Amino acid sequence: MKYIAMMSLATAMIGISPAVHAANVQITAQNPVVEISVSEQVDSAPDTATFSTGVETKAPTATQALRDNSQQAKRVIDKLKELGIAEKDIQTTGINLHADYEYDRENSTNRFVGYRVSNQVQATVRDIDNLGTILDALVSSGGATNLSGPNFSIDDDSAVKKLARERALANGKAQAESYAKAAGYSGVRVLSISEGISNNSPYPVPEAARMVKADASVPVAPGQVGTTVNLNITYEMTR
Repeated sequence: MKYIAMMSLATAMIGISPAVHAANVQITAQNPVVEISVSEQVDSAPDTATFSTGVETKAPTATQALRDNSQQAKRVIDKLKELGIAEKDIQTTGINLHADYEYDRENSTNRFVGYRVSNQVQATVRDIDNLGTILDALVSSGGATNLSGPNFSIDDDSAVKKLARERALANGKAQAESYAKAAGYSGVRVLSISEGISNNSPYPVPEAARMVKADASVPVAPGQVGTTVNLNITYEMTR
């Protein structure tokens, strides 16, 4: 029999945008094939945290609301830098201006009261031991009026992905060999592999979870994050 696999071949030429072309590659399989889907997750302590913060202001006119907000937003950004967050790790994610209304219960109407402006900034903290102190300082002395997050991750997860991939391959091979031996074959050989990677949200570990700076005003528990490798592998059974 012939097992047909779709492969993507990327080509690039100077002065021409890269293009991706699909090509049919025929792989000859003389024996039955078995397709295995396997997932492996490796849990590890995060070393990076991302959160969102910002300011919201109100004023009778749009111009005044924007000016007031700009001043306060600059104060927040300056505070982030003062707290040791690199400029490359600070990014404005949204500036919104809209009319502000209050509901008049007596007349059952919305009454225009001015304008509202919000400015949101996303920041990445690479020393999460200081995360609690940073969050507290933003509100207490940085002028921030809102906080959202944090989201924990691993800055360089290549080693974790490698470990998860190796475990998934070993698990997949063991399953395929089990099928092969049950069908009267001695082993298997790989015909194709496709991979998907996902990162799971952090979760607490009761015995090992640590609190970031127990003396900080904002207690933070990073827990662990899971890196999952999903593989779809096709094997040919061999004699």
